Amino acid sequence: MSSYPDFSSQGYQVITELGRNREGGRITWLATDLNKFQQVVLKQFCFAQIGSNWSAYNAHEREIQVLQELNHPGIPRYLGAFETEDGFCLIQEYKNASTLAEPRSFQPEEIKQIAVKGLEILVYLQNRIPPVIHRDIKPENILVDDQLNVYLIDFGMSCFGSQEVSGSSVFKGTPGFIPPEQMRQPTLASDLYGLGATLICLLTGTKSTAIQNLTDNDDPYLINFRHLLPRLSLRFLNWLELMVQPSLKKRFTNAQTALEALKPLDVIRVPGVELSQSVLEFQATRLGERLTQTITVENPIPDTVLAGTWEVAPHLQDPPHTPNAHTWISVEPTKFTRDRTVCHIHVDSSKLMADKLYKRQLLLHTNAYPEIYPMTVRVQTAPLPIEKRKLPYAGLAALLSASAIASVFTTYFILPILYTKFMSLIAGIVAVWVVLIAWARMTNSFEAAEILVTVVIDVVSVALFIAVTRAVALAFAWALGDDIGIFVVIIAGSIAFTYAPFRLCMEFSEYSDTPKYTQDVSTAVLFLLTLALGTSIGIGSLVGFLDPYILSALAMTGLPLVTMLLYPPLRRRQLIAKYRQSEERLIKP
Repeated sequence: MSSYPDFSSQGYQVITELGRNREGGRITWLATDLNKFQQVVLKQFCFAQIGSNWSAYNAHEREIQVLQELNHPGIPRYLGAFETEDGFCLIQEYKNASTLAEPRSFQPEEIKQIAVKGLEILVYLQNRIPPVIHRDIKPENILVDDQLNVYLIDFGMSCFGSQEVSGSSVFKGTPGFIPPEQMRQPTLASDLYGLGATLICLLTGTKSTAIQNLTDNDDPYLINFRHLLPRLSLRFLNWLELMVQPSLKKRFTNAQTALEALKPLDVIRVPGVELSQSVLEFQATRLGERLTQTITVENPIPDTVLAGTWEVAPHLQDPPHTPNAHTWISVEPTKFTRDRTVCHIHVDSSKLMADKLYKRQLLLHTNAYPEIYPMTVRVQTAPLPIEKRKLPYAGLAALLSASAIASVFTTYFILPILYTKFMSLIAGIVAVWVVLIAWARMTNSFEAAEILVTVVIDVVSVALFIAVTRAVALAFAWALGDDIGIFVVIIAGSIAFTYAPFRLCMEFSEYSDTPKYTQDVSTAVLFLLTLALGTSIGIGSLVGFLDPYILSALAMTGLPLVTMLLYPPLRRRQLIAKYRQSEERLIKP
């Protein structure tokens, strides 16, 4: 004969016993609904049994009242109730799941899932109007099935009366799972303490009846567990400590706040990542140069090992590549598993266009949180391999004006006195030249001794130049006639008086900080053509520009000069265009 009660007249057949609480006079049965042929849970309240008390009757009424208003997949539904000879039975939806009080093994990540789903149930309860506070959350009152679905049970007896497994007390709740304020007035944060203590039991393998072994001797509400979980994430442990803080002010205020703080956390302790720099700047000085820089990756979290893999982020201009092989960027080592690694980033600029700025991103995939750490790479390639010659346009313009004025001055003043006042002319030229050279030298902060030596050399050179000019002019006049001699004097005078600006141009181009025009044969030709053109213009202003000799002089000096001035920039543009065409096969920024 079966020892199970007969509820067939009420339409139910008992299958097996699920639990018993003698003090509360409550027995939980697994039964079959004979009408719907589905399994249900019967909570039988036997108030006439020896050792039971009628306080559970009030809990039964409260549980029915609460369950009738709840509709959540994590809370077994209330299906009804019926009377028995010594009490009555409460009927609930059956969930094929075991309580967390039964010995089971969960991985840390699975325990996090249980915590998340448990908090979601509490969020639902706390959003009710008025909020529902369970007040007795512990492993015995949480069911978890094989798919990690979580169910919260016992909304009357466990909250407002004695407990099914652990001993009861004058206050409602189970010692070790209730916070201090529940002795006076529970709040929304009170259920968080019980859930946190339940999670500690799961993580440490502590039975619910032994949770008090983890409490502090001086404060029975302070649970010490951190030393038992050395492999868990420090941030997760901090979160769990906030869940079971005895002080209500230090605990999470409600389930929603605790849930939002938990979701982004890793349970297993993960390493950290510290990069020595987040931006790498490369500067190439020549085409095709291979550049290298280093970056240090460190893990500051103890008892963890950092593992990382470098990858160049895809870019529209880069050819398709794999994480281990990029066209022009490489990292050594590509993979590493250690807490401090010096990585070498190589850039091959031979595949890049000249005088361009390239920006790419390196991605470090790690086992840390977050998993991906970006780093910016900037590469400035070398300038174009085409010489850019700076022409002294201002100096040439000054030389052109000075030579034109000097030729007019020579014609009017020097020519008449060439044979009578030659020494006076030399003295005047030397005086003017000394002043110009001294000023040019001193503005460049040269030493006084060097200035004196340079001035003496320049004065002597001018005197010799004019003396030779006079001798040559006399020789031409005697041999070829006075007209040729006069022309030589005019040219020589122009050269003498334009020698100063010519020297000034050379001095400033040589000693100033601005790039100077290369002083080679072409430079000398450029200055001589400018000097000759200025002289031709000066003479042409006196005798007329339609004179055949003047036209010839202007053509023979002006055309070569204009060609020399325009050809370098035009040629440079042609070379640049040609070079850019050859770069079509190269990678664009």
